Amino acid sequence: MTKRIIILGGVVVAVIVLWSAAWLALSGVIKQNIAALATADGVTTPNVACETLNVGGFPFRFDVDCEAARIVSGDIVVDVPGIRASVLVYRPFQLRLSALGPLQLSDNFTGTRNAVAWSGLEASVRLDNWRIARASVVGNDLVWSDTLFGNAVIAQSPQIELHLLDIPEQHDPERHLAALALYAPIKSLAWPGLTLTDTNAEIQLELTGLPDDVRNWGDPALLRNLQQSGGTLKVVAVHGTDAASTLDAQGQLQLDAQGLLDGSIGITSTGVAERIGPLLEEPWRTLVLGTPTADGAHANQLNFRAGGVFSGLVPIAAVPPLF
Repeated sequence: MTKRIIILGGVVVAVIVLWSAAWLALSGVIKQNIAALATADGVTTPNVACETLNVGGFPFRFDVDCEAARIVSGDIVVDVPGIRASVLVYRPFQLRLSALGPLQLSDNFTGTRNAVAWSGLEASVRLDNWRIARASVVGNDLVWSDTLFGNAVIAQSPQIELHLLDIPEQHDPERHLAALALYAPIKSLAWPGLTLTDTNAEIQLELTGLPDDVRNWGDPALLRNLQQSGGTLKVVAVHGTDAASTLDAQGQLQLDAQGLLDGSIGITSTGVAERIGPLLEEPWRTLVLGTPTADGAHANQLNFRAGGVFSGLVPIAAVPPLF
C-alpha cells in the first residue's frame, strides 16, 4: 500500500511538473506572437504595441494583459489604457476580452481627435471547428466625445450590444461556406448633432457566402470570392424610434461581377424628414426618404446597380467597385 501511494504521488508530481513546463512554454509562445504584432508595418497589417505585456492565469487559463496598447492602421491611431484576453485551457476555442477606457482615437490625415469612454466593455468569441458559433460585444455607459478642442459629447448610450450568430441551416460544408446573423440593439441613444434623444434601435442583418474558416477572412480576395459564391447581405430589419419619429428599413444587397453593389433598400419613416431638415436639404431629403403621404409618412426605395444609387429611377450618388 505504501509503495502504491509513493508511486501515485510520484505520478501526480510528474504531471504537475510536466504541465507547468508546458504552460510556461505555451505562455512564452503566446507572448512572443503578440509582441511580434508590434513589428507590422501599420499599413497592410495593423501595428499593435503594448507598453507592458504579461501572460498569467496559471494553471488553467491564459490571461494576456496588454497595458497602454497602441494600434496603428494607416493614419488611424487608437490608444487603449488596457486590454485583457482570456482563454481556458479546456476551452481553447472560446475567447473573452475586456478593455479599460477611455479609448483615444486620432486621425492624422484629417486631424480629428475623439475619445470613447465606458463603465464596462466586454467581448467574447466562440468558435466551432474554426467557424464562428457566436461573437458578442457589450458596452455600458458609452460616451463618444470630440476632444480636439475641449471635450464635446457627440453621442452617448447606457448600453450598446452587437451579436454575431452562426446560421447552422445555411452552412455549406461542401463549399466551405457559412452564414452569419447580426443583431445589434441600442438603448436610449442621445446624439445632439442628429437631433436624436432617448432613441432605441435594433439592427438585424444576415450575411451569406462567407468562408466557414475564420482563418481565411484575411484573404485579399475575400469580397471577390464572396461574390462568386453568391453571397448576399440581407437587411432583415432596421428599426429606430423615439418619442416623435420612427424609421424602418429592409432589403438586400450583393456584388456583381465587377464588384459593384446590386440590390435595393426600402425605407419608411414618420417624423424623420422634419428632424433632419438642417442636415439634409432638399431635394436630397425627398430623394432619400420619399414624398410624404397625406398622413405625413414617407416611403422610398433606394436601388443600387451599375455603380450608382438611384431613388426610384433618379440617380443620386455613385459607389465605386469594392474589388
